[in-house]
Amino acid sequence: MAPFTFGGVELAAVGSGALYWPARSALLVADLHLEKASWYARGGQMLPPYDSIATLDELDALRVATGAREIWCLGDSFHDRHGCERLPADARARLIGLTHSTRWTWITGNHDAGLVDHCGGDVVEEAEVDGLVLRHEADPRDVRPELSGHFHPKLRLTVRGRNVARRCFVASGTKLILPALGALTGGMDAGDPAIVRIVGRAAQALVPVDDRMLRFPLAA
Repeated sequence: MAPFTFGGVELAAVGSGALYWPARSALLVADLHLEKASWYARGGQMLPPYDSIATLDELDALRVATGAREIWCLGDSFHDRHGCERLPADARARLIGLTHSTRWTWITGNHDAGLVDHCGGDVVEEAEVDGLVLRHEADPRDVRPELSGHFHPKLRLTVRGRNVARRCFVASGTKLILPALGALTGGMDAGDPAIVRIVGRAAQALVPVDDRMLRFPLAA
């Protein structure tokens, strides 16, 4: 994990896209998009139906590695508001085990607004926790330190003639956007105008590598 400070709070970033908050023993993740494959299957587009269990396996591994007692999901945890109803039995059992063994909070997003049958945990639209605002989509009008998701940021570089894409965090003085953790989620370029409008050109893409944080100015 790569430690860093945001909004006066000590955090640590994981390469898969999660944040660990040591003072609260909390794990923060965004955009799981559980049951995305089954949502597409209803429209006739067949995808391998293993996305939810793969994402939950990753999340559980992060919980074990960090020893987290709280888990905050920053919106679009399901690909639609009825996603929990479609979970296969093994994925449902895994999720219920997680929500019952931790203090679990779902923050709703644009995909899962009005979340139905949330498989345990508390559901809120947003929260303010120890000085940090937690919501799904960043609010450019809010000057408080804020953690969010929604954009699935990725850093795209050309290295020695090869195109490389990595999940990344995007940070300004008051905004920190998490990448998507879900197994079937794509990504938006960290320098996309939709992101830059919110964080500003002075923001950075952050890529955790082991215990170091690599920083790439968006303006570059």
